[in-house]
Amino acid sequence: MNIERLQAWFLFALPALAAAQSEPPPTFGELAGSSPALISGSKDFPPQEAVFIPSMYAIDGNTVEIDIRIEPGYYIYKDKIALRAVSDAAAAGRLDLPDGSIKSDEYFGEQEVYLADVRWRQSIARATPEAMDLELELDYQGCADGGICYMPKTTRFTVSLPPATAVTTLDDGAPILSEQGRLARVITGSSLWMAAGVFFLAGLGLAFTPCVLPMVPILSGIIAGSGEISPRRGFTLALSYVMGMAIVYTLAGVAAASAGANLQAIFNQPWALILFASLFVALALSMFGVFELQMPSAIQSKLSALSSSQKSGTMVGAFIMGAISSLVVTACVAPALIAALTVMAQTGDLLRGGAALFAMSLGMGAPLLAVGAAQGRLLPRAGPWMVTVKGAFGFMMLGLAIWMLSRMLPSVVTMSFWALLTIMTGVFLGGLTTLGSDSTAGQKLGKGFGIIALVYGVAVFLGVLAGGSNPLKPLEALTAARGPDRGGEASDVHALFKRIKTSADLDREIAAAAGKSVLLDFYADWCISCKEMEAFTFPAPEVRAALSDTVMLQADVTANDAQDKALLDRFGVFGPPTIIFFGTDGQQRHGYEVVGYMRARDFAAHVNQALAPAAVTATADQS
Repeated sequence: MNIERLQAWFLFALPALAAAQSEPPPTFGELAGSSPALISGSKDFPPQEAVFIPSMYAIDGNTVEIDIRIEPGYYIYKDKIALRAVSDAAAAGRLDLPDGSIKSDEYFGEQEVYLADVRWRQSIARATPEAMDLELELDYQGCADGGICYMPKTTRFTVSLPPATAVTTLDDGAPILSEQGRLARVITGSSLWMAAGVFFLAGLGLAFTPCVLPMVPILSGIIAGSGEISPRRGFTLALSYVMGMAIVYTLAGVAAASAGANLQAIFNQPWALILFASLFVALALSMFGVFELQMPSAIQSKLSALSSSQKSGTMVGAFIMGAISSLVVTACVAPALIAALTVMAQTGDLLRGGAALFAMSLGMGAPLLAVGAAQGRLLPRAGPWMVTVKGAFGFMMLGLAIWMLSRMLPSVVTMSFWALLTIMTGVFLGGLTTLGSDSTAGQKLGKGFGIIALVYGVAVFLGVLAGGSNPLKPLEALTAARGPDRGGEASDVHALFKRIKTSADLDREIAAAAGKSVLLDFYADWCISCKEMEAFTFPAPEVRAALSDTVMLQADVTANDAQDKALLDRFGVFGPPTIIFFGTDGQQRHGYEVVGYMRARDFAAHVNQALAPAAVTATADQS
């Protein structure tokens, strides 16, 4: 028996029961377990479509008017009315309903209701100013005087909105769009220069994240390998590197948005990680003097003929390394990136989306320009010191190779590599060197840091033998048994989640949530920001408290197979980490999606807002 038939059955059966009782009639929920013999029969109460008649039309590009006609003898609960946009391209503002009448309800207590027609205007916040056909869902529930209470009802409308004259926000300052939605609105609703400036600042913020910081040793290694340079030369090399990064990053983003491909997953496949890790190992060996890495002499001669004032071969090399880094090192999902990809994928506006992506790339590379100029002053002149400096950058390159391989290797193997690298670094710094009375201050300082590196390396190695997996807490496995509230490792965090694979799995778990809210976390083993969330955000006490009554689901999209892609496409997700919330009614909380890393305190506050009882309307879709 489907929902419509069950509803009609109750509608026709309840009047007989109402006539046999002096008390006010029970609601549908009260009668769910009643005997069919007791509720068989009458047609006195019409279906709710005949007594509650909603309509909706556009006033202008940012406003719609909603009217619910109510037949005499019936009423609607004010707090059961809700409106939401089906698409992320727009969002309904805060409801500003007119005052109703107070009614004493036997089952719900004092309630504010509408006894006659109700009409109000609703503001609409939009991600794009162009004309659009917007789907809106209206929830409501009503009763009959001295009769029955109808089931909650959801009616879907399609409203044709003309071009927007302004961009609106919620009156109470609550989020109306996700962060990536607001940034997408900046791209489509602002001037090209304004959008570029906003995204440049967004990229500048990303420059200090763990996904972009590895570019610093890469660029420093390139400069160190160039020998004695001036600040101007260092800046020029850095600019070449940044332009290579920005151009390729932008082109890759445009291609991904146009083709619907997940380049983040493609360039984190084992073959790609091994290839680029091998490149960093080769660069490290070059730093150690094992071989000289340079372009073929024929190409260098042609480039020298174009510009005798620069080492053009090195410039091209910096550009190529920047291009490689853009595809591998900066494989992080962030709201600004998703905003640009969304605009290009949904509107086809490659110019605006690509310009925003290019500006964001330049913002990410801006600190590298300062690094390049400073290297010209900070690096020592040619001599014995240069060998030491190049060796130090060689160890950094090896560290980058391990960092990349950690996305595919077991944690115990990765930790062993870190132990070996740290011990080797300690030896290189002179931790085992005997100092004499004529030793310089630099040698003494190097020995001190070398001893520290050796001690830490041995600690990491002991942690490996004890079964540890976290190089930041190498001796944790040797300490006392961990209590239930201690966290920090991915294994503990994974235990908080129930893994799903397909859309059917998700629907089943939402249905089984039994009135609880649901969190869906898109995760991948190669996702650096996912590991940050596991290490610093999910284990935090305030986050666990905020999610105490929430079913936590996790979709591992590491394989990026057909089922993973189908689940990602269902929600328009470009890659992990992306977190989606569902209310107690099983409906997605649009506008509260989290993309990228978020600190524990901010995330806990976001969860409380996304899943607040006042924000979650417990309704059933009867449309």
